[in-house]
Amino acid sequence: MKHSTFEEKLAHSKELLEKLMNPEITLEESVKLYEEGLKNIKEAQKLIEEAKTKITVIEQANQTIEEEE
Repeated sequence: MKHSTFEEKLAHSKELLEKLMNPEITLEESVKLYEEGLKNIKEAQKLIEEAKTKITVIEQANQTIEEEE
């Protein structure tokens, strides 16, 4: 399974949205694209949460170092 970056997931979400806006798309295609879009957004949100966690850890480590000085 390929690991995409947040930016790639965002670009893919935009592509899916453009496809969903096509008035000639079938209901079945719409549902598939919608499901794929939700999955993509959930994965992007997970990447954001992981980044927030890393930033928190870095800030805490930096604060500990400053307190020791």
